[in-house]
Amino acid sequence: MKKQDLPQDESNLQSANMTEVLYVTDENDNYTTANSIGWDAKKAALEESMELIHERIEEARQNVASQKVSPIIYFMELNKMDFQVLSAYVGMWQWRVKRHGKPKIFKTLNDSVLKKYADTFGISLEELKNFDGK
Repeated sequence: MKKQDLPQDESNLQSANMTEVLYVTDENDNYTTANSIGWDAKKAALEESMELIHERIEEARQNVASQKVSPIIYFMELNKMDFQVLSAYVGMWQWRVKRHGKPKIFKTLNDSVLKKYADTFGISLEELKNFDGK
């Protein structure tokens, strides 16, 4: 893509005061970099992926409210994590983190274990313990 043809359509990047660096060709057909605030196709893809993320977060919140999963699952989704990432942050095996996602097990966890999760999610221990999805 030629530097002068680089799209500058409004996108979420612009609202966050950010740009994306892309490789383009200059007037001599040499590769160089240029900043773009986005383009319509990328904007549509980003909006769709954000919509899916919000749906997952809402589903997790409802599952906490109906006591199908523990608050750990909601905050994991809210922070755009999966079990692998979360287990690395809290320093536990994935199978253990998955187990803590069950409400019955979550209620038996001591404060030192819950504190690891709360610190990872950037919330207070009380907020984690008392989150009921409502």
